[in-house]
Amino acid sequence: MRQLRDIVFDQKPLILPPTATVKEACQAMRDRRAGSVLVAEADGTLVGIFTGRDAVCRVLAVGADATATRLRDVMTANPATLSPGETAIDALRLMWDKGFRHVPLLKAGKIVGVVSRGDFQGFEHSRHEQERELWEHMR
Repeated sequence: MRQLRDIVFDQKPLILPPTATVKEACQAMRDRRAGSVLVAEADGTLVGIFTGRDAVCRVLAVGADATATRLRDVMTANPATLSPGETAIDALRLMWDKGFRHVPLLKAGKIVGVVSRGDFQGFEHSRHEQERELWEHMR
């Protein structure tokens, strides 16, 4: 079973401050081909996550100005996190149960990476699907 540290080995997650604009975040996501931005204070403390879904639902759909809107106003504050020692199945289970696609990874309170559903291989998806079917059958 793969641990999350194997997936994010030497990863440089996209991190911006809460004062960054949505436009800056979207440009950085485009340039880095990333689906999310981890939002952190100057001391590295994670305070939120901003995703492409947030850009659509919390900015574009409501007609907010991307050049004036700050991440702190549209991010998901205090997101669920995992440690790099947890397994890929743990991450998939959390994403499925909570309905999101990205999970920040913290080690001793410091950001070490972020995983998304697309990071996982077919075996892990199959195993998670089997687990979900089993739980549904037991209900």
